[in-house]
Amino acid sequence: MRIAVLVKDVPDLVEELELDESGRGLAVDDLSYVPSEWDDQALEEALLLKEASGAHVSAVALDTGDIDNMLYAALAKGADRAVKLVGDYDRTMPGRQRARILADYLAGAGYDLIMTGVQAVDDLDGQIAGLLGGMLGWPHASVVRDVALGADASGAVGFVQEYAGGRMAEFRSATPLVLGVQAAKKPPRYVPIARIRQVSRSATLEEVEAGAPTSESLLAIERLYRPEAQGHATMWEGDAAEVAAALMALLDEQHLRS
Repeated sequence: MRIAVLVKDVPDLVEELELDESGRGLAVDDLSYVPSEWDDQALEEALLLKEASGAHVSAVALDTGDIDNMLYAALAKGADRAVKLVGDYDRTMPGRQRARILADYLAGAGYDLIMTGVQAVDDLDGQIAGLLGGMLGWPHASVVRDVALGADASGAVGFVQEYAGGRMAEFRSATPLVLGVQAAKKPPRYVPIARIRQVSRSATLEEVEAGAPTSESLLAIERLYRPEAQGHATMWEGDAAEVAAALMALLDEQHLRS
């Protein structure tokens, strides 16, 4: 079983986010970037499959910036191969363009199972797995966990898909298959910086020239803005009796007390 895990870097949300001059995007050059937490979940699930059944795991990323350390970290965690798709890309590339480039590479790369995080914090649209499935003509499912490789010769992949309201369903699918992973069976493993540096000195990232972003029809962002305050908090001071009286008066005013 050959598994490709798609990884990307996303803004570190501990920093203050600022809009660019157009007001339609983030000032991406002023941000620090970290691996997407959901992609970490997908990588961990793939590594658990490797440990359980001997699957071969590749980490694949578009070269949209300083992603080398992210790929070396994947190797340090246990991935067998790291592939960097090289082209004229930037971090603001829409998901559909990103999916098209990935699909063009994956279509002829011989993978049986494609795993990616269910979404990423920079867009939260959760579309990559579905877009890849459609572009490749492969079955796909998102918001999945508990991925398992079949023990028989059929090569079927089992997984659990989560639904609203706490409902879940178990599926089995033939490969090739695309999965958007919600959570791994275990928390993503940690590797120290020293180990990543050691791997970076001994391992090689495989660079593959990939296609240019397409001009497919895309949704256009008209405006980004901070959430607008819709109300305010009232702070009451005084002793308990005064605060209670003020609260009862507010409930009467809002017609919330029968």
